Amino acid sequence: MTGETVNPKAYPLADAQLTITIMDLVQQAANYKQLKKGANEDAEPLEILLHLPLLAEDKNVPYVFVTSKQALGRACGVTRPVIACSVTTNEGSQLKSQIQQLKDAIEKLLI
Repeated sequence: MTGETVNPKAYPLADAQLTITIMDLVQQAANYKQLKKGANEDAEPLEILLHLPLLAEDKNVPYVFVTSKQALGRACGVTRPVIACSVTTNEGSQLKSQIQQLKDAIEKLLI
């Protein structure tokens, strides 16, 4: 993605293929209005947002870091960098199977 070095505390980190899958699903979720965007301010140092994985684990929600805030922002349909987003699901969603496949892939990173 970018030439930036990634903080080792950003775990689990999506590889290139998983990042593409994530960005694609986020973009589709934005189109289907199944996306919640988080803060888009500067997240330096990374410790500012390291409470989010703890919240996700408490709620049993899989999470993953990606390497580019700019790419995540574009996938969310905004021009600014985005540091956190969540894909929501609802009954009858056309994205349900894709969400489940991505959830399984992310959970495998945590094993």
